[in-house]
Amino acid sequence: MSALANLLTGPHGVDRYTELVEPTWTRGDARAKVVAVRRQTSRSVTLTLEPNTAFAGFRAGQHINLSVEINGRRRTRCYSPASAQGAHRLELTIGRHEGGLVSNYLCDHAYPGMVLGLDSVGGDFLLPETLPQRILFVSGGSGITPVLSMLRTLRAQAFTGEIAFLHYARGVDEACYRAELADMASAGVRVLHGYTRDGAEGDLDGHFGPAHLAAAFAGAQPDAVFVCGPQALVEAVREVRPDALSESFVPPVFAMPTGSTGGTVRFANSNVEVTDDGQPLLAQAEAAGLTPESGCRMGICHTCTRFKTSGAVRNLITGAISTADCEDIEICVTAPVGDVVIDL
Repeated sequence: MSALANLLTGPHGVDRYTELVEPTWTRGDARAKVVAVRRQTSRSVTLTLEPNTAFAGFRAGQHINLSVEINGRRRTRCYSPASAQGAHRLELTIGRHEGGLVSNYLCDHAYPGMVLGLDSVGGDFLLPETLPQRILFVSGGSGITPVLSMLRTLRAQAFTGEIAFLHYARGVDEACYRAELADMASAGVRVLHGYTRDGAEGDLDGHFGPAHLAAAFAGAQPDAVFVCGPQALVEAVREVRPDALSESFVPPVFAMPTGSTGGTVRFANSNVEVTDDGQPLLAQAEAAGLTPESGCRMGICHTCTRFKTSGAVRNLITGAISTADCEDIEICVTAPVGDVVIDL
């Protein structure tokens, strides 16, 4: 019947017609409708999403490439669901950030009925297959979402081990999920809050350190530590527990080239050629008037991945140079080393 329906509806397929009736009625494109909008704090928005059947789900701790149209252009960013693995609906809590185009747009303009794209799922910030008996979760700001997803998943699975949760925010007014965490505390999860704003009093004084770790598990060490939040928090946790599994959605430090290589960059599909100016290929494409799809612009979401036909390139995060022809590269964090041909 699907083949017959596609034949009857012409070259565009069924999706291009059903989405005119309901934007989420697609078989090939994963999308979700916003069914609830809640503003827990003045600097965040919590969205409840109803995904369509094309969305294949996620594992607790992973991120989703969420797409939204802003001023006629599709923008994609990574967000980690706070909902438990296997939940029917997705819950995203998105924090406001200085210069954050998509985050700030959703904080200000998200509404019930809004349709968002769910482009892909990724990330290896995951619970192990064999669960440890003592688990410490540490989060800061909107970094609470992936660890809360793990915690909700463990509770749904009736996990019998010990769990402690340290959450840091600038103040009480910016701490998400306080009521739910209080309920978890009464159910046996050790929950401690730390506030970094001067004058804000919490369960923990100051920033994360050995004393905070000791407060989480008195007289014992956790078997596993998971941390997500600002880079400073991640580094502080890893200084005490180098084995901590971490996630931090912050722009990486690019090892920018000292100057142009003088090579030619050819965007083959657009019949456009430019002289390398030393910038990432995404920036050079945009400067040439092209509008390649992109998302995080820091090598996480893979939205800008393009096929490199030939030439050498440098990964600006790792510094590694690849001379292989015919490979996929993320053009937001890749710069040419001489002549390069990109399918774009």
